[in-house]
Amino acid sequence: MKIAFIPIDDRPVCYNLPKEIAQIDRNLQFFIPERELLGGLHSVANIEGIFEWLKSIPKVDALVVSLDTIAYGGLIPSRRSNDTIDEIIERLKKFKKLVDKDTKVYAVSSIMRISNNNCNEEEKKYWNLYGEKIFEYSYKFHELMEDETDVPKDIIDDYLATRRRNFLINKMYVEWFKDGFFSTLVFSKDDCAKYGFNVFESEILETLISQADVEDSVALIKTGADEIPLSLMSRAIAEYNNIEPKFAIRFLAPASVDLISKYEDVSIEKSVKGQLKLAKCKITSEEKSDIVLIVNNFEEVQGELVMGVNTKHFSSELSLPNKLYAVADVRFANGADRRFVRKLFRKKLDKKFYGYSAWNTSANSVGSLICAALVRFLAVDYDEMAFKKVQAVRFLDDWAYQSIVRQKLKKQSDKPLISELKKLMKPYEKKVFSALNSEFDVKYKFPWKRFFEVEVSVSLKD
Repeated sequence: MKIAFIPIDDRPVCYNLPKEIAQIDRNLQFFIPERELLGGLHSVANIEGIFEWLKSIPKVDALVVSLDTIAYGGLIPSRRSNDTIDEIIERLKKFKKLVDKDTKVYAVSSIMRISNNNCNEEEKKYWNLYGEKIFEYSYKFHELMEDETDVPKDIIDDYLATRRRNFLINKMYVEWFKDGFFSTLVFSKDDCAKYGFNVFESEILETLISQADVEDSVALIKTGADEIPLSLMSRAIAEYNNIEPKFAIRFLAPASVDLISKYEDVSIEKSVKGQLKLAKCKITSEEKSDIVLIVNNFEEVQGELVMGVNTKHFSSELSLPNKLYAVADVRFANGADRRFVRKLFRKKLDKKFYGYSAWNTSANSVGSLICAALVRFLAVDYDEMAFKKVQAVRFLDDWAYQSIVRQKLKKQSDKPLISELKKLMKPYEKKVFSALNSEFDVKYKFPWKRFFEVEVSVSLKD
């Protein structure tokens, strides 16, 4: 199978992870633009360069595309870009012409988020002064139809104009869907609240989708963001193979499955089931399943390691299935449940182990985990070491860095230092290598020069 993949930006989880998962099956021919062509925290994608790359690759069976990259130059530029709607439509039409009519297109476009803080790191400059007030205005407008705010008129007008432009582009994608361009189209909702312009827009898009009568294609609204291209990659591979892998879900806190994760607007049960369905997987009993998806879910409230929100750790005896299994550790957002990982490492991660994930939101963890497990399960030419590399990165990032080392590093310095990171990570590297029964050379970077994401690169020791 040949897959082309256009990520949402150049972060490790968006760029490296799909490529590394694809390497688990040597039979997959995976095409991705050079990293330098993609947008970042302060840079915009080289869209013309991506078009040239698209022209240069052979005909593919599936194209997984983050439409924000084509329309605006990336996820963060989608909130900051001052391009006119006509300019954006023109480049989207150019992109459409470059896609072979026999290629199945799996696409995601974001519904512009509304961040509930005064931090402008990923927003327009005025967000550091008015972010919370714009969020409040958005919330009350949707909930109560109150059109009042003390945000300066020029700022609120600029914000609403950007929202309106992006919303009109999303409505255009629905028309493209009706015309048969997309095999699967997902609108992603990131950092959701109960009310807001983003929720209001999603309701309108849902209505438009429900009115579309398109055979053999799917369009939907989905909570999540960074993991959705991986979920679409899973779906593309499953559809190409005409197989629906059977997953059973084992929640470790079954009485708490109706609780809602941070940064999401649906229960953890609905979130997990939604990820499986998007990935074209069938949900069944453990007896009938191919893979058991173990979910270490929260019992009271989801912990949040970055914000210092604690919660009850997993404290029961960990029992693993006698069949293939993968582990989604979502008891905390932005990192692993440390006690749970200790229990997992005491077990032997043998050939039944099909993956672990615990990064950022519950949707991020579950969607990316399913993709790695599915690629391994359907692999025509399985590469065990490629699978172990993916797992080494997830344990070193999600467990060692996010849940332990990141907090220590922030106490030592107000900026991320690689030299200190390497020292702090050493003891955890040994534990991960022991659990995976493999030795690696490890390199670290802070690609966006902030604590939030670390880039972990592993290679076999010489």
